[in-house]
Order: sequence, then structure tokens, then C-alpha cells
Amino acid sequence: MKVKNWLISGCLLFAVSVFLFPGSGLAGGKKVYTLDEAVKEALANNWRLKAKEEKIQQATYAKNQARAEFLPKLSTSYGYSRYGSLRTTDIEGQKFDVGSLNNYEWRGTIKQPIFTGFALISAYRLAELGIDESDLQVELEKLDLALKVKGAYFNILTADMAVETAQKAFEALESHAEVARNFYKVGMIPINDLLQSEVEAGNAKHNLIKAQNDARLARANFNAVLSRPVSAEVDVVDIKVHEPRVGDFQEYLERALKNRPEVKLIENNLLQTDQRIVYTESKNYPEVAFTWDYIKEGDTPSVSGGSGLEESNWQAAVGLTWTFWEWGKTYYAVKQQESVKNELLKTKMELEENIELQIKDAVLNIQTAEANIPITAKAVEQGEENLRVSQERYKAQVTTSTEVLDAQRYLTSARVFHFNALFQYHLATANLQRAMGEY
Repeated sequence: MKVKNWLISGCLLFAVSVFLFPGSGLAGGKKVYTLDEAVKEALANNWRLKAKEEKIQQATYAKNQARAEFLPKLSTSYGYSRYGSLRTTDIEGQKFDVGSLNNYEWRGTIKQPIFTGFALISAYRLAELGIDESDLQVELEKLDLALKVKGAYFNILTADMAVETAQKAFEALESHAEVARNFYKVGMIPINDLLQSEVEAGNAKHNLIKAQNDARLARANFNAVLSRPVSAEVDVVDIKVHEPRVGDFQEYLERALKNRPEVKLIENNLLQTDQRIVYTESKNYPEVAFTWDYIKEGDTPSVSGGSGLEESNWQAAVGLTWTFWEWGKTYYAVKQQESVKNELLKTKMELEENIELQIKDAVLNIQTAEANIPITAKAVEQGEENLRVSQERYKAQVTTSTEVLDAQRYLTSARVFHFNALFQYHLATANLQRAMGEY
């Protein structure tokens, strides 16, 4: 009975706590992110990035495989052979059978490469460069992911501004429609003025609903980038203040050429090509290896010796293998790798030009946005005053409803231009950081 009362009391206490403090429930409250927090969480949780990080482990295992090629290899074999007739030997004119019809052999072998024309060294170096390449691929993914997070973050801010703008427009047009209804009731305006006002208010309501849905979709996209449940409640901290960037184009370019993973990847590929040339040229050299065998023979499966067969023995050998003529195959293979290297050098030059263009584009977009922000802010102020005057004039019946509706449209457009200018500024800043290989 005491246990039952305790359970009832606990459930009541939990219910009261959830009612008084909704954020403490099982589902948790809405999470609010700053931009830095959003980028940090995405880098920690994004599944695509985690998949890229697996490439580093794969490259490490490949390096360990290449290192194993330097070490001796141990192998074993077991075989059976049967002769159609016994071998014979002639001793002082008399023939004697030698050996056995049934022959079994077990062999244990140790083989150590001594010289491979630098093939093993170049293969190991290629594997090391493979790890470097995987690291750079991860860094490249981080840069792209950070830019994607920032874009999703700014999309939420822009969508929220659009909702606020649509809400203000709807409230203003609904208020205007109410004034028009009152005027119509007393016969001060014709029916078409009233209908025009109500149609505009209805359109504003439609725009508000669309803006609210766009804001929900922006949050869903943001959650997806951060590998959170798509429907989870989320909000972001507004970035209202913009600080003009002070920087030199040449400084930006130098930082980009130093930091960009794409440049480092091509440089890494050039080193890999050099090693592939060494590996290919190794075919021009002989291969030398040391082999040691331990051998057991017998005429029974137990390989315990027999007629003419030794129970155990060993042998050591140093062998040289050299394929010195293949009709220019190695020569053309080297030429192929040299052509790959030339291709990479030209690709690097193209990449550097593209980086310069990206930085120039981002800088110009920042300058454009910085110029537009105060202009659009002033336009919003003027639009608000224009709407206020038009509304007062309409209430005094010295102007038509069309003037009020036009004033509202002008104000809405000015607000859209303003928050788009803010969005373009933040996005251009993010693009500049990405162009410089930073986040």
C-alpha cells in the first residue's frame, strides 16, 4: 500500500513539474544556438563528415599493409606426387630401384626481399601520402560543412525577418480593412474600395502563412545539417550588428593559397605522382630476394622419410629476377605518370585563378551589402513614415485606399530589401572565410 501511494505521489509531482516547467519534460525545450555553437555541433555530429573521417583509418591500414612488405614472409606447403615407375640407378653394372612411387613433401619457407628497385619504399611513401590526402579531404569537408551551417543559420534569420515583415503587413492591412469597413457602413466609400482593402488583407494573410512555413522549413534544414531530428524545435541568436571588414585583397589571397585544402591536395597529388614514377621505374631494376626452406619428405603422409628420401633438410638461396625487355612498357608507363604530373600542375594554376576570383567576388559582395544596408534601412524609415501619413490622410478622407495600399507595398518591399542586404552581407562574409580556407 505504501509503494502504491509513493508511485501516485511521484506521478503527481512529475505532472506538476511538467506543467509548471515545460522545458524540464522528457522532450526537452527549444534549443537556441549561436553561430559558433552551430558550427561546432555540426563538426561533431554530421554523418557525412564522420564518413569522411573513416577514410583516414582506411589510409592508415593501407600504410600498415605497405610496411608489412618490408618484412620476411612465412609460408608453408604440403604436396603429394606419384611416379609411374620407380627410378633406377646403375651401380657397378647392377640396377637398383631408388625412391618410392608415393612421395609426400612438406615445406616451410621464409622469404625476405633484399632489393626491389625502390618499389617497396615508394609504395610505403604513397601510403603515407594517402593518409595526408585523407586528412585534407576531411578538412575540405569541414570547410564546406561550416559554410553550409552558416547558410542554414542565416536562412533562419532571413525567414524570421520575412515572417516579421509579413506579420506587420498583415496587421497594417487588416487594420486598414477595418477602417474601410467602418467607412463603408456609413456610406463614405464605395464597395470596390472595401473589396480592394479586404483582398489585400487576404493576400497578406496568405503571405504570412507562407513565410511561417518557410521559417519552419529553414529550421528543418538547419537541423538536418546538424544531424538533429528534423522536427526538433530550434532557434538561433540574431546577428543584428554588422562590422565593416577591413582587409587587403592581396592579404586575403595569400592566406587562401596558404590555407586552402584544395591547393594542398594538388600538392599532395604531385608528391604521389613523383612516387608513382619511382615505383614504375623500379621495373628497370632486378629484384633480389633471400629464401630459406625447411623440407620434410617421406613415402607416407607423415613425411617421415623413406627409400631414397630424407626425413628433413633445409636449403638457403639468394635469387635474382630481372625482366629487362618488355618493348617499352615501362618507358611508356613512366611517360604516362609524367603527363599526369603536368596535368596536375596546370590544374593547380587554374585553381589559383579560381581562388582569386572567389575572393574578389566575396569582397565585392561584402562591399555591395555594406553599401546597401544603410540605404535600405533609410528606405524602411521613409516607408514607415509614408505609410503613417497615408493612413492619416485616408482616415481624414483626403486620399484613396489605393494610396494606403501602395504605401504598404512600398514599405514591405523596403523591409525585404533591407533584410536581404543583411543576409547577403553575412553570407558574403562566410564565403570570404571559405575562400580563404577558414571557418
